[in-house]
Amino acid sequence: MEGIDDRAVSAWMIEQVPELCLPLRFELIAGGHSNLTYAVTDTSGRRYVLRRPPLGHVLESAHDMGREYKITTALKGGAVPVASTIGLCTDVEVNEAPFYVMAYVPGPVLHDAEATAQLALSDRSALGPDMIDVLAALHQLDPDAVGLGDLGRKQAYLQRQMKRWSQQWQATETHSVPAMDESTRLLAERMPEQHGASIVHGDFRLGNMIVNDGRVSAVLDWELCTLGDPLADVGYLLNSWVQPGEVEGNMAATAVGGFCERTLLAERYAAKTGKDLGQINYYRAFSHWRLAAIGQGVYKRYLVGAMGENRDVDLDAHRESVTRHAEAALAFLVAG
Repeated sequence: MEGIDDRAVSAWMIEQVPELCLPLRFELIAGGHSNLTYAVTDTSGRRYVLRRPPLGHVLESAHDMGREYKITTALKGGAVPVASTIGLCTDVEVNEAPFYVMAYVPGPVLHDAEATAQLALSDRSALGPDMIDVLAALHQLDPDAVGLGDLGRKQAYLQRQMKRWSQQWQATETHSVPAMDESTRLLAERMPEQHGASIVHGDFRLGNMIVNDGRVSAVLDWELCTLGDPLADVGYLLNSWVQPGEVEGNMAATAVGGFCERTLLAERYAAKTGKDLGQINYYRAFSHWRLAAIGQGVYKRYLVGAMGENRDVDLDAHRESVTRHAEAALAFLVAG
């Protein structure tokens, strides 16, 4: 299996979980565009999940397995549902890169409209409010109390994010996107004052949840998590919450219909947290801008073959997505 040294990883795993029945079967899970995720199954049917960085060269700060493991471990058993962690391997002699293993949580991950079309209407309508409740619970945690006070600087979140993703854009730029240049300028000029600091997930959307019966069973993909402005998570979630017919041909998970309105998500979050969402359009613009920078990094990694073999990837679609997000960011900023 590409990205996995079957023998060495199996030997490491048997030390963590002695009851495992060898041999182990490793299967790359579709859906992720950054850190690679594998399902691990032993001969008795026990299942686990393994996460490792992308293959090949990656930006230094973007794929820290120890950080992701620390976050998930700290949140285990609390108000924010996560998969239980089992072990972290930092010895690159085992698998050429650090990795960690966590429990398998049953349930679907709703990446697109095809997946959500299988859900009952009652489950669809319940998911939005439950996701907001989980997000509000995350943002109301005291980072110091759960052992994550050193996850990052608590202030100047937007400034730090602008610096980080501008650097990624510059490091992975392959073509000119004028809307990206202009939105970068306007975001810096119009940056609002930060009020408070929370644990920010960084990629909080339906496609990063395992769900069952209209509720979130586990929040996944914590690689972008840090401390900072919680409204960045809200703006990102609102952007991902595509309404039916809003974007022609859009296959977003919520575009199938039956989910609550975007405005209701914002109202519920404000009611749960007491936060003022009067400048939420800035955060929606920032979210699109950041996705353009992230998407450009993914596009570049696919170009150089760092995301694994045998992937049916439409590179033109990835490139167009980068431009689309940059233009959406600019549109929010121009509209105010």
